[in-house]
Parts: sequence; structure tokens; C-alpha cells
Amino acid sequence: MTLRLGDIAPDFEADTTEGRVSFHQWLGNSWGVLFSHPKNYTPVCTTELGYTAKLKPEFDKRNVKAIGLSVDELKDHEGWSRDIAETQGTPLNFPLIADPDFKVANLYGMIHPNASDRFTVRSVFVIDPNKKVRLTLTYPASTGRNFDEILRVIDSLQLTDQYKVATPVNWKPGDDVIIVPSVNNEDAKKLFPGGWNEIKPYLRVVPSPKR
Repeated sequence: MTLRLGDIAPDFEADTTEGRVSFHQWLGNSWGVLFSHPKNYTPVCTTELGYTAKLKPEFDKRNVKAIGLSVDELKDHEGWSRDIAETQGTPLNFPLIADPDFKVANLYGMIHPNASDRFTVRSVFVIDPNKKVRLTLTYPASTGRNFDEILRVIDSLQLTDQYKVATPVNWKPGDDVIIVPSVNNEDAKKLFPGGWNEIKPYLRVVPSPKR
């Protein structure tokens, strides 16, 4: 299955390290980050899960829930969770899905046969409170993900959902933003009474409305 931006994220039920989860119900009115791992007891995954646990205060500020997945048995997750706490200095504080039958992995297209037909690639799905997929990322097994970038994209999505702006290259929270082309200058004056810098008619830079 190929999931595209704007699609409804498939619902599912699965066992996790925090009990049985019905995904849409668990997500509720929060944003979600669903991300897969090739296998338990692997070094890159261990660092990723530990770092995600450390980011919990940042996720909480943004109304985001994280949930991980690998195609191992739940009993294996429990032992690996202890290793993560020991080696990364932070215990798991979000659910880790056990998906030994590949049910969720296949729903979300996490198995890429030309990479491996037995393990998931490093997939990331950012899902909004309406259960729509807003971001997809796919990393190879050898490369750990940049979760600071995932936070940055969530900041951009939440900002641009609220205001008629887009975020430019390498944008960070607090940086200037761009007025979207669909807003004409008359409407822009009402939305941005402080004015803007018009570099080109289609490139109007304005201070972020949320600093």
C-alpha cells in the first residue's frame, strides 16, 4: 500500500509495550509520529528510541504522541526496552508496537522488498488530529533518523495550518516566513498589518506571526 499526503492513516489494533492499542482512538485529538524499526536489539534503532524518549517534553508541548514499531514479538520488546533505558539513559515513555505478522507494516507500506522482505525500513509518518498523513519519510536501515528535523516539520505544519504562510528553506521556529501566493496584497494587508518585504510579487517575506 502506498500512502500519500492527505490520505487517512489506516486504523489498526496492535499489542504494544503499553498494552493493546486501537490506533485512531489512542491518537485522539493529538498529532502522531509513527515510525518503524528494522529489528530489535540493533544499534541504530536503540539510539533512535532513546532519543525519542528524551524528546517527550518537546512532543508534549506540540500535542504530539510518538509510537514505534518493529516486526518482533512483544516479549522481545520488553527486554530491548531495558537495554534502551540502560544504554541511552532514558526509559521508553511511549508505546512500541509488536508486529510479528507484518499487519501494520503492510498497511503502511513499511516493507520494501528490494531492501528486505523480512524487516521494515525506517519509515516515518506524521499524522494530524484529523488522522491525515502530513509527512512521510523513508530512511535506509544503516542511517539513523534526524528527529530534530521531524520536530521542525511539525512546527512548520502547525504554523502553516494556523496562518496563511509557508516556511522557506532551512526555516526554524521564529524565522521569517512567506505569505502564500493565494493571498492577494489586499487580503495580506489585513492579515499582516505590519507589512512585508516584497522581493518578488510571488515572494513576500514577513516576520513569523508566532514567535
